[in-house]
Amino acid sequence: MDLPRITDAEWEVMKVVWRQAPCSAHDVVAALASSKTWSVGTIKTLLNRLHSKGALRFEKIGKSYMYHPAVTEDRLRNAEAESFLDRIFDGALSPMIRHLARARKLSEEDLNELEQIVKKGRK
Repeated sequence: MDLPRITDAEWEVMKVVWRQAPCSAHDVVAALASSKTWSVGTIKTLLNRLHSKGALRFEKIGKSYMYHPAVTEDRLRNAEAESFLDRIFDGALSPMIRHLARARKLSEEDLNELEQIVKKGRK
């Protein structure tokens, strides 16, 4: 199955659904209320788009729709990361890591984690 490409706004909605599934549109609105000023209509539009793209499934319970993820966060994140790597860095991992290391201050924890990743990759 091809994984859907989703917008930044749709990512915000999916994060809520991944954490709270099953959830209603009202649940998503409540979860995003402190960080977004989206109306219920906007949330429903985003949920419908995500359903059309195959990222969500729903079940109708009475007059409400309860949403469930149709794809895991890991699978969608991996597909998005691969797409980004291909589009921006022509699929080459080293230039991306070099760019990120230069653009952001790496903590000691970040450096230790990168060392562990490299060690595992050499095995």
